Amino acid sequence: MVIFIANPVAPNKIIQKEINMKAVLMSGFGGVEVLSVGAAEKPEVKEGQVLIKVVATSINRPDLVQRAGNYPPPAGDSPILGLEVAGTVAELGAGVSNCQVGDRVMTLVGGGGYAEYAVAYASHLIPIPASMSFEEAACVCESSITAFLNVFMIGGLKDGNTVLLHGGGGGVNTAAIQLVKALTPKCKIIVTAHPSKIERVKALGVDLVIDYTTTPDFTEVIKEFTAKKGVDVILDHVGAKYLAPNMNSLGYAGRMVSIGVISGIKAELNIALMMVKRQQIIGSVLRSRPVADKGEIVAEFIKTALPKFADRSIVPIIEKVFPIEEVVAAQQMMEEDKHFGKIVLKVA
Repeated sequence: MVIFIANPVAPNKIIQKEINMKAVLMSGFGGVEVLSVGAAEKPEVKEGQVLIKVVATSINRPDLVQRAGNYPPPAGDSPILGLEVAGTVAELGAGVSNCQVGDRVMTLVGGGGYAEYAVAYASHLIPIPASMSFEEAACVCESSITAFLNVFMIGGLKDGNTVLLHGGGGGVNTAAIQLVKALTPKCKIIVTAHPSKIERVKALGVDLVIDYTTTPDFTEVIKEFTAKKGVDVILDHVGAKYLAPNMNSLGYAGRMVSIGVISGIKAELNIALMMVKRQQIIGSVLRSRPVADKGEIVAEFIKTALPKFADRSIVPIIEKVFPIEEVVAAQQMMEEDKHFGKIVLKVA
């Protein structure tokens, strides 16, 4: 299909654009009612990039935040939703030599995952092991790399440590549990979860599950479980509400990595306690990191974690696979917190 649009630089001139791929479009910012599936322009590949024929992508909570108008994509990235894709390499940009057309790959993208084609940097590509399906591969990059980066590369979790992971049942949480068990099997894992998800979290083999609806201040429970030593690493996406109990639960020289602020951005901090206990609070994001930084993170993930996916020590947990045409239902499932693990969109 070919359409003609006004040139945004010179309105009196007309640009011819080829609209040649299916994608999820937004009519504006708001609820799921702004989403629809329609035709969009296939992205162009630049130097160091590849074009991917997308087979599957997944729903991530930042997609909902972007849909609401509160999480714009980094400059130069696609405004189409979607932060990770799995598919095959369709085209190589100049200077790309680490893959070939037809290769099965999964990757982070700055945007554009909810579409038939997406552009990714070649340095961010991860080969899909033969043992994995495209649907499973679509679950790995955003959640598992986020968990790996923040728990291990930044949080410095070591075998024999104790880790506290919030939000039991979410994509990052389930990925973190699986990675900790696979990479540091002697670690103790504590998870906070909604009562509807506690049994499924327990089934993943964690050591302690805390019902956050009845125990919003989990300090004493964790002190008892750890014999007053506290935990070594905390992965937190809750923010202000959990700052005090997190710091009270953190042991000497412990690290809290903050990756979200769903309960707010401001809270009081006992600086003296933090100093005496030599604690660290570390802020972290993934999407807006420089291209080279993401490449280094991906390389470490391939080296350390990918073998565990290849041998099926880690199998991504999928709640449901939706066709892309049912994107509204897929996002509603996440919005209503009715999922455990990942929600996948099948594109092709």
